[in-house]
Amino acid sequence: MRGLAVIVVDPGVFLAILGAAAVAGTLGAIAAGHGIVVPVVVLELLLGVVIGPRGLGLHTDSFVTFFSDLGLGLLFFFAGYEIDVQRIRGQPLRLALLGWMLSLALAYTIGGVLAALGVVLSLLYTGSALATTAIGTLIPILSDSGELRTRFGTYLLAAGAVGEFGPILLLTLILSTQGTVHNGLILIAFVCLAVGVAIFAVRSATRTLPVFERTLESSSQLAVRWILVLVFALSFLAYKLGLDLLLGGFAAGVITRHVLRTREMPAFDSKLTAVAFGVFVPFFFVASGMNLDVAALFASVADVAKLLLFFVLMLVVRGTPALLLYHGVLGRRDRTALALLCSTQLPLVLAITALATAAGHMRPSTAAALVGAAVLSTLVFPVLGLRVRGELPTEPEAASLV
Repeated sequence: MRGLAVIVVDPGVFLAILGAAAVAGTLGAIAAGHGIVVPVVVLELLLGVVIGPRGLGLHTDSFVTFFSDLGLGLLFFFAGYEIDVQRIRGQPLRLALLGWMLSLALAYTIGGVLAALGVVLSLLYTGSALATTAIGTLIPILSDSGELRTRFGTYLLAAGAVGEFGPILLLTLILSTQGTVHNGLILIAFVCLAVGVAIFAVRSATRTLPVFERTLESSSQLAVRWILVLVFALSFLAYKLGLDLLLGGFAAGVITRHVLRTREMPAFDSKLTAVAFGVFVPFFFVASGMNLDVAALFASVADVAKLLLFFVLMLVVRGTPALLLYHGVLGRRDRTALALLCSTQLPLVLAITALATAAGHMRPSTAAALVGAAVLSTLVFPVLGLRVRGELPTEPEAASLV
């Protein structure tokens, strides 16, 4: 038929990605059974490299990219869903905002030095990539370890939320190809629409939530179906408005958390987690591994040195505020754990480097080094951070942190 785009699906590639995700989950579970903490997302990335063009020779296609984008949207949905504003307000949020501003100042200063030395092309894109925190990636790790509901977890959630949402705003307002004023007006329009959706959802919650809860054990699964509609609708709206689709997924998570603030639905959490992390999110990480230019990482000694440099700088940029600003709030070892976990990066580094490379503001070798450093941060920092925390008695969340 004329006028219709045809998407060619390679069932072999699709099956290979599903298999890689399943193997990654299995290896992660086996490692956890032996007391070894290995983030599953890292295994998914590594297996993506194995099956990708530089391994088994498989390539991503438009259908895989589409599934990967859906997974990224759901990853940021959970980042927004775990951000309970009532929980992190007060001191945790104030310190998080101040910490991210300090990180941004450090990142742009370091980026300026690197640009002056000719190591990078743009201080803006490089600095922005260094000033992120992958709270969406950390959430399943923290949930599995039991840290998500501790007092320490509250401070980490606040720091991670600002460290992820702040760079999203940078992507939307400054780093995109449109003008800042134009993007600001579009962002205001999106926020107004999102607020309208939130008001409608909250006002109808007393009627809809009981119906959703009754269907959680039936085939209709209304709660899961409508939440997926919300995630993809807001992501589509953000995309059509010229904003980053990550903003849509994040907004959907915040709205859902606000609607459910007075009604706990553990079964809903379990089912949505199964859908997201059982199907869609692994597609993003495995496909990202397949697209990772590993050859560029090790093309020369200078490229390896650049990767290690960015890895250290991620810890400096996001870890320094945790060590400096949380005196009197967290103990020394807790501050060390917070610094390590806040320095975990990946999804936004992928997004920023892809945008910068396409716009000619970043060399492919620099992008590969940044992504490689982010992968290494995801492999190393959560393990070290949880090891530091594991040596301490688990603290229940304080009643008030204001």
